[in-house]
Amino acid sequence: MHNFLNNNIMENIKNSIYKIITADGTGTGFKVTGYNFVITNYHVIRGNKTVAVQDHNHNRYLAQVTMVNPEVDLAFLHVEELKNKAGNITLDENYEISNLQKIFINGFPFGMPFTITEGIISSPNQPMNGRNYIQTDAAVNPGNSGGPMLNPKGVLVGVTTSKFSDADNVGFGIKHTDLIKELKDYRFNDHKYRVKCNACDHYIEQETEFCPNCGNSIDRSAFEETEKSHFAHFIEEALTGLGVNPVLCRAGRDFWEFHQGSALVRIFTTQNNNYLLATSPLNNLPKDNLEALLTYINSNNVPPYQLGIYKNKIYISYRTHLADIYSERKEEIKKNITDLALKADELDDFFKDNYGCEMSLESRQQAGKMVEDVQQAVAEKEENALNATNISAEQPKDNIADRLEKLKKLYEAELINEEEYKARKNEILKEI
Repeated sequence: MHNFLNNNIMENIKNSIYKIITADGTGTGFKVTGYNFVITNYHVIRGNKTVAVQDHNHNRYLAQVTMVNPEVDLAFLHVEELKNKAGNITLDENYEISNLQKIFINGFPFGMPFTITEGIISSPNQPMNGRNYIQTDAAVNPGNSGGPMLNPKGVLVGVTTSKFSDADNVGFGIKHTDLIKELKDYRFNDHKYRVKCNACDHYIEQETEFCPNCGNSIDRSAFEETEKSHFAHFIEEALTGLGVNPVLCRAGRDFWEFHQGSALVRIFTTQNNNYLLATSPLNNLPKDNLEALLTYINSNNVPPYQLGIYKNKIYISYRTHLADIYSERKEEIKKNITDLALKADELDDFFKDNYGCEMSLESRQQAGKMVEDVQQAVAEKEENALNATNISAEQPKDNIADRLEKLKKLYEAELINEEEYKARKNEILKEI
C-alpha cells in the first residue's frame, strides 16, 4: 500500500467514497470531480428508489435514485446534503488501461469498514455477457460493488462490480470510458427516477416494456420497487413511531441499526428466523465494585426487557417469537420495540452515573468523542501547515519550493479553497 498516494490525497479520495445501504444489503458509491451525484452499480440499488448513503463519520443521508442503466450496471444517486461536496476522484477520458497496471479497489466489503485492496489488471478487455470488463486479481467481495477502481495517482480506472458470483479469485470492473459516457449523456437537474435505454440513450420516466423512442426491449423490473416482507413493514412502522426514517435505519435484509439518543439499537431476526430480537450495547463493565452492579442486573428491574452481560459489556434485549407479530399482541410488541430504544438511552446514563460504567464503544457519545479527537488532530495539522505557508520577508528564498508544496497539499486536502490557494501562491512567488 506504500505506493498509493500521499496521505493527504488518499484521505481526500476516501472522503469521496460512501457506503450504500438498502433493505437488501450494502454496497459502495463515490463522487467524481465536477459532478454532484453519487455513482454506484445498478445491481446495488436494484428494487429501490430511495436508499441510505453513509459517510466516513457514520452520518447517514437519504439518497434518491435518479438514473439507472441496467445493461451497463450503473446508477446515479442524488443526495441533497452532499450535492455541494466536491468529489475528489479524477476522470481522464484519454487514460489507457493496459495489462499489469497496478490497481486499487476501494469500498466496504461485506458492509465492513472501508478498505483498500491492491492488485494488477489481468485484462483490460475481458468479454462477459456481451460487454468488455476490466479484470483484476485484486480482492473484490460483495459490498465492494459500485466502488472506484483507482490507479496509483487516484485516477479512476473503472467501477467495481462483483455481480459475477461464479468467478473465483478474480474481480471485474466497468471501464471508466463507459462511466464517462453515462456522465456526458445525463443532463437533468430535477432528480426524477429515469431508466436509460442503452440502445438509443433515451431516458424513460414511465414504466414500459419497450423504449418509446426506438422500440428496444426494456426490463420492466427496473421501474419496480422490491416489496418488503411483512416483518420489515412491521418493524418500520414501529420505527416511524419513534420519529426516525426507517430508510436511514436499514443495515441489510431484515436488519436495522440506529442511535436513540446516545444508545445504539439493533433490530433483526435470529439465524433460524424464528425470533425477533431488539438489543442495545449499553456500557462497559467497570474495573471494580461489581457486586452492586451485578445485583441490579440480575434483579430483573426492566421487564419486558432483559439485562445481560456479554464480553464485559452490558446489554438490554427484547425477544419475541415472529408468530407473535401476527397475533393480537402486535401493537404491544411495536410499543415494546420503541420503548426499548427509549429505555436504552436512559439506562446507559444510569449505569454511567450510578456505577461508573463507561459508555460502550458503539454509543453515540463515544463515537462523537472519536470524531472530535480526529477533527482536533486535523485542525492542529491544518494550523501547522498554515503557519508553514505564512509569508514573511525574513523567510529564506530557498524555502519557497517547500512552502509551495505544503500550500498545494492544503488545497488538495480541501483545507483551503481555490481562491485562497491562488492568492497565497502569488504572494509566495512575488518573493522570487
